[in-house]
Amino acid sequence: MGRTITSLDDPEFSRPFREFRYTAYRLEALQRYTVPSEEAPFERFQAGEERGAFPGIAQWIDETIAPAVAEGRRLHRVHVVELPVSDYVRFEAAWAYAHTAAAGEEIRILPVEQGEWPAELPHYDYWLFDSRSLLSMYYDDDGRFVSARYEDDPELIVRANHWRDIAVTLSVPYRDFAETLVSSPA
Repeated sequence: MGRTITSLDDPEFSRPFREFRYTAYRLEALQRYTVPSEEAPFERFQAGEERGAFPGIAQWIDETIAPAVAEGRRLHRVHVVELPVSDYVRFEAAWAYAHTAAAGEEIRILPVEQGEWPAELPHYDYWLFDSRSLLSMYYDDDGRFVSARYEDDPELIVRANHWRDIAVTLSVPYRDFAETLVSSPA
């Protein structure tokens, strides 16, 4: 049985981000995440303010992305995004991803029409470390983190690798997607 974590502040949650040797991959499935450190920046975004300081993202960059990139390790993600995009996805693409991509995280977007989720992909988030350690992520209906579970079923880990490969193949680079957001109406 795998371990379950109920707090993002639990050291067991952050450990694999420091210890992975080669790759850390995330599949993102939600169209809105409710994260306390994003509340003020999201409000500023919705008010039409320019992108500015983003303490939660700055911490993620300083503690996770920058050390990994400096050591030649790869962080990458694919976000399955339903069209038309939510205000939160616009915010994430314009503010959060702009910072993390500049710091070296590789981000790809898989745009899908609403209600046309790719049958080959799960409809939940996960992290896959070094293609062998799987951390499934669970959220409530409002996008608040509920728990994460370290999976120890080899079959599920193999499927997560397969899902990663499909998502990467079907997705587009974040910057290409972000350009379409700038040119499309809100």
